[in-house]
Amino acid sequence: MKNIVKKTTIMDAEGIRRSLVRIAHEIIEKNRGVKDVALVGIRREGVPLAQRLAAEIGKIEKAEVPVGSLDITLYRDDLTMLDYNPVIHGTEIDFDVTGMNIVLVDDVLYTGRTIRAAMDALMDMGRPTTIQLAVLIDRGHRELPIRADYAGKNVPTARKETIEVYLKEDDDRDEVVLGEIAG
Repeated sequence: MKNIVKKTTIMDAEGIRRSLVRIAHEIIEKNRGVKDVALVGIRREGVPLAQRLAAEIGKIEKAEVPVGSLDITLYRDDLTMLDYNPVIHGTEIDFDVTGMNIVLVDDVLYTGRTIRAAMDALMDMGRPTTIQLAVLIDRGHRELPIRADYAGKNVPTARKETIEVYLKEDDDRDEVVLGEIAG
């Protein structure tokens, strides 16, 4: 287990809320409404973020947007290198992705490998018209040619730094923290 030392708070609860409201408006604008739009959160933190985005979109558009959750564990390209038994939480998408504009939602965009795995998993379920990406934090250091369509905040980081996202659904608080790996 790596020892992480907190350096600073990047976003508090209000900052997270404002970012999600802005992203909701951007999703509506880019898709000219929400017809054929669905949100799919990548487990763990992506799921509550997708649910919050759907609630914000619902307030603005007076329309319900389908929300699903995606477990990418078996699609990871480092699965054979992990030294633990991965826990599979399951995918819950109870709508057909074919012909939909799917907005993948995650907390932090880093190398792009998580998003590549999520796209592979989605494509196994059907053929969406588009796959868009919404993230709370884009921290750079891409290893794959993947970019966010919607980002709450761009935070340039060093590789030895970490971004920790805490959401009240799992952690009893809303906060994004920049940390550093000690040692």
